[in-house]
Amino acid sequence: MLRLTSSPFNTALTLDEVVRDLEHLPSAPRVLPRLKQLLCDGNTAMSEVVEMIRLDPGIAARVLQFGNSAYFSQGLRCYTVEEAVNRVGYEHIYELVSTAVASQVLVRPLCTYGLEAEDLWQNSIACALATEVLADRLNVDRNVAYTVGLLHCLGMVVIDDWATRRQPSLRLVSRGLPLETCEEERACLGFHHAEAGAALLRFWAFPQVISEPVRWQYLPGGTAAHNQLASLLHAAKWVRTRVLHPELSVATPQPALLKRLGLNLTQLQTVAGEVEHRLRAINRQLETDLPTHSLSFPAGERTIVGSGIRRTG
Repeated sequence: MLRLTSSPFNTALTLDEVVRDLEHLPSAPRVLPRLKQLLCDGNTAMSEVVEMIRLDPGIAARVLQFGNSAYFSQGLRCYTVEEAVNRVGYEHIYELVSTAVASQVLVRPLCTYGLEAEDLWQNSIACALATEVLADRLNVDRNVAYTVGLLHCLGMVVIDDWATRRQPSLRLVSRGLPLETCEEERACLGFHHAEAGAALLRFWAFPQVISEPVRWQYLPGGTAAHNQLASLLHAAKWVRTRVLHPELSVATPQPALLKRLGLNLTQLQTVAGEVEHRLRAINRQLETDLPTHSLSFPAGERTIVGSGIRRTG
């Protein structure tokens, strides 16, 4: 059951205020060390860098943000990590990753939601894989779909970042699909995390093909222009939950939504099996022992290891 363990509060809070107040995005603790290792190796192919960035919502968002900035975009939008990496270039990607390490934006739980950093990462990657697999079946751009899935819970980071500093007693517990924490978020803040995530993506000049499906993930029928991808994301979240929490009884997506996508429950269950297999392979890949690297930053030397960052001086 969804509950709010702090009292509801009255506020004139707006989405713009929350988004502009955001301090940073967390990055997956297991991805940065391996990505740094790849970037330090002169023989690394750009495709390897792209594949690793695709496993980190924080870095992927930064790369896409830079790729769509006025300096790099020249008026042309990029929709996928691969496009953004090619546009930004190897040298700038290295700088972005180094900045992520230097600012130590790793291993930050979402206390407002009772989620550890690992939970956030697993949710993001499982949903990204599910949207990608479903996109392949529906002849939708798989890379755009992956990005939408990867960033689908970005708004939870926005709300948690604000709440941690402004309303630290706020606690939100999901009641599961289809609405998760939406009702209490709206009751407390006036908006829910899907709207917050879309607002941040718009603030970062992400294209609507990414921001709008994120915004309408709980009500795909609310967008005509991006209904297919919003519906696909809605279905992918069912797959994500089935993979990560097989012990739970998950409400099946509405028949009308599945009909629009040309899918049925059996097909979703098959996709869940494929996503589970791929997620297990990714976890094995990232659990491989990594060599230790020491990097110097103004705040002191930090040792980069497979599980995150440890300051040594």
